[in-house]
Parts: sequence; structure tokens; C-alpha cells
Amino acid sequence: MNRKRMLLSLLALAALQGLAGAAGAQAWPAKPIKIVTPFPPGQGPDVLLRALSEKLTVALGQPVIIENKPGGSGFIAFQAAKAAPADGYTLVQMDSYHIGTQPHLFAKLPYSATKDFDPVTPLVRNYFFVVVPATSRWQTMGDLVAAAKARPDAVTYGSWGIATPAHLGGLLLEAATGTHMRHVPYKESTQLYAGVASGETDWAIGSAVSAGPMLQAKKVRFLAVAGPQRIAGYERVPTAAEAGGPKDWSVSGWNGLLAPKGTPKEIVQRLNTEIAKAMQSPDIRQKLALFTYEPYTMSSADMAKLMDKEVADWGPLIQKSGIRLD
Repeated sequence: MNRKRMLLSLLALAALQGLAGAAGAQAWPAKPIKIVTPFPPGQGPDVLLRALSEKLTVALGQPVIIENKPGGSGFIAFQAAKAAPADGYTLVQMDSYHIGTQPHLFAKLPYSATKDFDPVTPLVRNYFFVVVPATSRWQTMGDLVAAAKARPDAVTYGSWGIATPAHLGGLLLEAATGTHMRHVPYKESTQLYAGVASGETDWAIGSAVSAGPMLQAKKVRFLAVAGPQRIAGYERVPTAAEAGGPKDWSVSGWNGLLAPKGTPKEIVQRLNTEIAKAMQSPDIRQKLALFTYEPYTMSSADMAKLMDKEVADWGPLIQKSGIRLD
């Protein structure tokens, strides 16, 4: 009889805990929500978040606050979010390179994107351009690849740092074409595209924003899109494949939101639904176009699969290159 009473008591307690959890999720949000970002104010991901936060503030009935914590390869922001309660009031923005490359670049990370966080949804995706000097003799990607094959280690490509998208994009092109080019890292993107414009460096990966000033000054050209399709607003720029480059080569990035591990599923789903709605609004899409971003939302389960794929895809290239950041 005592065992029966104990069993009933345990079942009742479990039911009460379940009801309490559900009630807590239903009451959410009861206070402001904070999104921590590793990007500094004014950069594309930050501008995106601030536009999104305005929409979410209206949809959720509570202020959504952006907290910038740049620096430290993103570790400062990620550790702050990791330490926060898993109650739906703290989210963190990460991009695909944080998720996919850092496990291979650092022997010991202070966080795991896949183990310490629950995916909410990606937000946007963008593809990059191949940037060359305005006076470059290359008119197509085929010309660039032919030059790299004819002169191993003579053709140079620049980046704004080791293991950045521009660096990894160059390594991907070498792997796709069987070529060997020389990587030239710069301290920052403005120096990089000035170097391309002057002919100091032969080419680089860049975005419409990062290379835009030099493009508008007619000091550089966009030789091709490093992606599967042309980009709105730059329809005259062919894809790398259309311009004689490798068919499957692309350099893209996406960023999204994660929550501390254990955040109630009901809250994650509510966030996912409201974010998906917001990202399709005309004013958000207009702002995205300025950065050549495209809305890129999906279920949290699909985002989890995407995160695992990023980690798996980047591993072989980074390991072969021997790049380490610690």
C-alpha cells in the first residue's frame, strides 16, 4: 500500500511540474528579451537584428533588446549567452562560420554551438562576389582559374584574416580547381579591398557592402558571384559557373539565433513562428536587400541538421590546410 501511495505521489508531482512548466511557457514573455550578438553596432548582422527586434517587440508585447559583445572570436558573446538561464529571455546570434569552422580551428572551445544551445532558426543567407581590380586582365572566372593553373603560387588572393570566409573561400576554389594560389591576409576589410584596387592583390572574396565603396569608385569589379544564382541588384554579374569557373564552388554565409540549452520547446517554437513572419515583411526584406541578404528561416529541427552539416563539411578542408587559431 505504501508503494502504491508513493507511486501515485510521484505521478502527481510529475504532473504538477509539467503543468507548471506549461504555465510558465504560456506566460512567456513577462519581461524584456535580450539578444546577444558578437557583431559590433552598424555591421550587417547587427542592423538585421535591430530591424527584427522592432517586429518582435510588437509581436511578443515585450521589448527585445540587442546587446553587442564583439571580440574574442565571438567567445565573449557566446559565453554570456551560455551562462544565462534557459528561460527564453536570452538568445544569441551566431553565423555559420562560428558554428561550422571553430570546432576545427580551436583545440578547446569555451562553448559548443551544438551541445550548449538549442537552435531557434536561421535568419538570413548571403553569397559573396569575386572582386578583382578594375584594370584586371581577367574578364571571366575561367581567366582567373587558367592563370592560377599556368602559374602555381603566383596568383594571390586576399582576406581580412586567417580562417575568415574570404580565406576559406580561396581554399575552396583551390580545391575545386586543383590550383595553388598564395593567400595574403590583411588586418581589416578596408585594407584588403584597397589592396585589390591597387593591384597589390589579384583577387578577393567580398560582399556588396564590404567591397561596395571601391566598386562605386570604379576601382574594382565584381568578376562573378560565388554562388549558384545571380544576386538581385547585381544581375549583370554572372555566377562563377556561368563565367567558366567550377560548377559547384560557392562561398556563402548565414546567421541565426540560438537559445541556451533546455529552453522550453514551446518558447522556441513561438520565437521560430514570429521570426519567420517578421522576416517576410516588406520593410525587413527591403533592409536585407541593402546587404544582399535573403530571408532564410526554417524549423529548429532543420536548423539542428544544418548546424551538424556545417561542422562536418568544414572539417576536411580545415584539417588538410593545417589552419589553427589557438
